Amino acid sequence: MLCVLLVRFSSIGDILLTTPLVRALARRHPEAKLVYVTKRALAPLVSDNPHLADVVTLAPDEPVRHLARRLRACGPTHGLDLHGSLRSAALRLLVRCRWAGYRKRKLARTLLISTKLDTYRGRVPVAERYFEAARGLDTRPDGGPPEFFLGQGATERVAQWLAARGLADGQGGAGGALAALAPGAAHATKRWPVAYWSALAERLRTAGYRSVVVGGPEDRGLAQQLVAGGAAASAAGEFSLQETGALLARSRVVVSGDTGVMHMATGVGAPVVALFGPTVEQFGFFPYRAPAVVLQRQLDCRPCSATGTATCPLGHHRCLADIAPADVVAAVERLVA
Repeated sequence: MLCVLLVRFSSIGDILLTTPLVRALARRHPEAKLVYVTKRALAPLVSDNPHLADVVTLAPDEPVRHLARRLRACGPTHGLDLHGSLRSAALRLLVRCRWAGYRKRKLARTLLISTKLDTYRGRVPVAERYFEAARGLDTRPDGGPPEFFLGQGATERVAQWLAARGLADGQGGAGGALAALAPGAAHATKRWPVAYWSALAERLRTAGYRSVVVGGPEDRGLAQQLVAGGAAASAAGEFSLQETGALLARSRVVVSGDTGVMHMATGVGAPVVALFGPTVEQFGFFPYRAPAVVLQRQLDCRPCSATGTATCPLGHHRCLADIAPADVVAAVERLVA
């Protein structure tokens, strides 16, 4: 029997962007056993995916050889290295099967950042680059978006949380639709200014939306700055990955930077307004095959980084500072019209 390992250890967006490949493999080879391999903390992103037979996780500080032992017990015939890291390279040595990977375009990315010379051949999304690893399995993109499947427990907890705060459907005075705001990012240059987020929340309230700030525990302080004026509620640090996905699924629109939340939103079918600053479409991480509007400014200094940095190299941060709250509100209106 065909048994395929799909290896991607991190991060949120990268993992969700592998799900079009998971879906395509399941449709092309319905008899195959598909086994996803990832970090334990990120397993909820794929744990309820019906196309997968199993999810095998790497525990914190667990030696790769232990993971390899468990994977060999699955009897794999094929391995798809969708990460291209030292850890996944070690698995390729320790687990015998037919392995294949994909090209990360590191040279093209480095040239574009350092010299602004674009040597990418077309703008191929990362979700489609992953299919390079599955060429031997006769699998191609089907044109569909990422998929983030949610368990019943997550949807029920979010429904209860919203109801307790008067934010469920039919509650909350004007009864407006939910807007999820994701102001956090691992690196500062990917963050839209806090004052802009506050102004956006107020404008959305005027337009009839009820805003909820989402994010991890590290975003609680940022979220409190946004909710101080009463234009938004905070769910930052309140929810698990799946619960955050359930909140996004109930939102009429999601506003996010170039972060994992953006891909979580596309995975649950929520329309997204995405704010892109230091990164560009050539890197492959724009919202994939989903209702979305991308806001960005064409500047000679973009891109300046692949993942964002602590400070703007030129000190002005115009790539995001030049996107006004009014621009985002207009994008929301276009998207949900």
